[in-house]
Amino acid sequence: MGYGVIERTGANLRAVDHGCLVTSPDQSLPERLLTLHACMTELLEMHRPALVAVERLFFSRNVQTAFAVGQARGVVLLAAAQAEVPTREATPSEVKSAVAGYGAADKEQVGRMVALVLGMPSVPTPDDAADALAVAIWAANSERAGERLRSGILDRAAVAPLARGTTPYERAVREALARERATSAPQGATSAPQGATSAPKRGKSTGGSVAPAPVRRAAPPPRERAS
Repeated sequence: MGYGVIERTGANLRAVDHGCLVTSPDQSLPERLLTLHACMTELLEMHRPALVAVERLFFSRNVQTAFAVGQARGVVLLAAAQAEVPTREATPSEVKSAVAGYGAADKEQVGRMVALVLGMPSVPTPDDAADALAVAIWAANSERAGERLRSGILDRAAVAPLARGTTPYERAVREALARERATSAPQGATSAPQGATSAPKRGKSTGGSVAPAPVRRAAPPPRERAS
């Protein structure tokens, strides 16, 4: 797993440390995750960063690789939370756009731009370390004083989910549930007290038969008497 530490002074960025955390393939999965956690804890204690940024797992064709990356991400987030360091997440395309100006840039382009932005004499190696430095550059350039960088709304497991109110979809679901409860109520139940009935208004259908209203006949005019 690659890592990178950078320092920002105004608009200038410089690389402080980078490399890869490697575990032994002879270790079991819990032991390897424990090793990663110990290494991350040591890095956090050594550099005391103000912010930790991780790459978000957006898509993977290999399910086994996706699970492994997700477990390693969980270890990083756990170590950061234990150290009380705020975290941010970014998709690979967001990082590439911020560093190389193109969301589909390859690793070689990203590596060259990382070296250029950080003023490094050569492209950082290995590729995982260059990717980690690219994520750090994205976070340093995206974060602003007094503002918290928000994660994308499509990621339901984002560290900093987008704050918003009730959506039209959520309102529609609530209304549909309310209608379902209303239609599933036992028949014959009304809100009126027992024995009370309401007379139907003229001209409005209540769903049943309505007796016609009585017709009043006008009285004939009085006959004039002849004198």
